[in-house]
Amino acid sequence: MERNTGRLIPDTLMLEERAAHAINAMIGMADDDHGGIPFFSADLMHKPAYMLHGDWDYGSSHGRMVDGLILARHMSGETYGKEVEERYRANLLSFFKEDGMSYRQNNPTRDWEANANLIDQRAVILSLTSWYMETGDAKVKEAADRHVAALKRIAVKERDVWYYPASEYKESGWPSANGIQLRLAPDPAAFCGRLVMPLLKYYELTGNEDAYELCQFFTAMIMERSGVFNADGSFNDSLAYRSGHFHTRLGTLDAIARFGMHTGDAAMIAWVKKGYDWALTKCTAFGWTPGDLHEQAYEHETCSLVDLIACGITLAKSGYVEYWGVVERFLRNHLAESQLLDLDWVEQTVDKSQDIPMNQSFYRVAERTRGSFAGYSAPNDFVCDVNEGRGHTSDLQLCCLGSGTRGLFMGWSNTITEKNGTVSVNFLLNRGSKWLDVSSHLPHEGKVVLEIHADIPRLLIRIPEWAGFTKIRYVRERNGQRSEGKGSEASSWVQRQFLALGQAAAGETITVTFPLSFRKTLENAVGQTFETEWRGDDVVGITPKGTKKPLYSGRKVYDQAPMREGDYRRLAKEFVW
Repeated sequence: MERNTGRLIPDTLMLEERAAHAINAMIGMADDDHGGIPFFSADLMHKPAYMLHGDWDYGSSHGRMVDGLILARHMSGETYGKEVEERYRANLLSFFKEDGMSYRQNNPTRDWEANANLIDQRAVILSLTSWYMETGDAKVKEAADRHVAALKRIAVKERDVWYYPASEYKESGWPSANGIQLRLAPDPAAFCGRLVMPLLKYYELTGNEDAYELCQFFTAMIMERSGVFNADGSFNDSLAYRSGHFHTRLGTLDAIARFGMHTGDAAMIAWVKKGYDWALTKCTAFGWTPGDLHEQAYEHETCSLVDLIACGITLAKSGYVEYWGVVERFLRNHLAESQLLDLDWVEQTVDKSQDIPMNQSFYRVAERTRGSFAGYSAPNDFVCDVNEGRGHTSDLQLCCLGSGTRGLFMGWSNTITEKNGTVSVNFLLNRGSKWLDVSSHLPHEGKVVLEIHADIPRLLIRIPEWAGFTKIRYVRERNGQRSEGKGSEASSWVQRQFLALGQAAAGETITVTFPLSFRKTLENAVGQTFETEWRGDDVVGITPKGTKKPLYSGRKVYDQAPMREGDYRRLAKEFVW
């Protein structure tokens, strides 16, 4: 994807380039011997490594891949593997039945019946929404409208809340009449709460009233009746609630935060903040999250981290600006480290002699999975192989590949935002836009260069909280004229964290500098303590070191940022998710 223009830019983290790498994995994990259905998981420690199909191969995996590929191509401009993507899209539509629900297919290696799994439906409507945003295709909208209508029709409706009484729906209806009498025993966050996010976006995009009603009644059910979250914001860890499963809880918090922002409900936002702040106490400052509060506590899913990123962004946009810095640490650290780019440690075969058709493949696994994201990781290791919990399970999961790509997009699309003439630089990451380019020299130097492309009535840039304000400097240059300013000047700050630069003119260059922070913290991950070395917002070392595929061990920093030829992607119109 690299665009060599003769221009020099900092050789630092570029999320759009990471998205191009993710495309390699999203295309590579398709099983050409099984109708293009992607493998779900991979064991990279096995010699040779292999990929497996699973129960999630249908609406969930295809939905994740369609959504992820749309977002990654939008970020990167990469066109590789279009024919595979078209097969994903065709497969996705083929899983719908006449009732409008997306069904898992008969699994050739397992003896279970086809069903519409309620967890899958979130990925389905998510992908249809992105697909319609991208193309405006009438057939996609028709499928989405029928899907939303079905989600509404099958919901059990009480006076002030709606819910689903079981994890699986069949063409004949709910699996048992007793399921309805169980009321909210099936996990409401997994089945209903997470659905609110794509349903709300679909409503904003199309005005579909069924989608809005589902958001309204599912949100009420989660907040007022479900018991998923305790009064102090903590996650209910009982077995009936999946032991406080982090991915579904954090995804639900993100969904409700978005609905609160859409409706202007400050109490709803405050309710989410309480749960989010509690969750942060269970995570590391660099973004590792538990899998749940019991059996899977030691297994971090990239999915959970991306929910943490998305919810933090929504809270920051709602006025809790301190979360911009929290999220930037997640983006720079565990999201970036969770992406698999170096596979020298993975043993692969170059033939299919050991493959089990429609189940398992050993063929070129390292090449095909490059760019994917960790399915389960330790704080210091890509591979989770601990003595506690379930031990070593999957190194890759397709849901985490789709989520990780969406996490890249959420960071990239919110690095620069505009509202009512005010342009804000929220993340100090490399990024181009129609308004300005951001060139970040972090973590090597405390230096960010803004190159202005269009007149901006009001420009703000977030300064990390560790940088203080007394030693912040900025230099403005245009047409041979130069002026300087300081962060200590009166009227320089907005919402405590944003340096106000006033009007900016096309052709102007603004260089902002500040001192870096060098510090060590002790991070707790389910009873395990890690000494973490920071350079600004980047982790540059962690002790104890990992043993299988160590994280945070190969990061190099210099006194001056290395430069390279390249450019940023600039779009006249961008997705807003």
